[in-house]
Amino acid sequence: MLEVRELFDSMAASMSLSSEDRARGVDALNDCEEAVTACASAMLTMTDQADVQMAVRRDLDCADVVHATRRLLTRGSGPDSSLLGVQLEACLLACEQSNELCAAHASHHEYCRICSEATRRCATVCRDLLNALRS
Repeated sequence: MLEVRELFDSMAASMSLSSEDRARGVDALNDCEEAVTACASAMLTMTDQADVQMAVRRDLDCADVVHATRRLLTRGSGPDSSLLGVQLEACLLACEQSNELCAAHASHHEYCRICSEATRRCATVCRDLLNALRS
């Protein structure tokens, strides 16, 4: 996180969020994207894929939304943070939906447990960033 924060500190753009908040967000988003992608991939190897089809879709949707959110957060929104706010709300929803199904399988599959934890952390960070944007 320190390297990302140092990068953000060096940027001249006026931001609604602190470098520390942005760096924490980028780290959580990156971890989440990796976890949901790996979880979806692991679920595709299961013999009864019909049971996990919705979970795979939610994980892949989450990975795409998280990726876009991370890129917007990294780029910075300047003084107008309305697009970033809407993207954080979409990311929060995608994380909650992915978490809903993976949490249900967390006791049976290690990859679902890891995914559930990553999406929960990411949702928390999205909420924190939204609150920081609104204050």
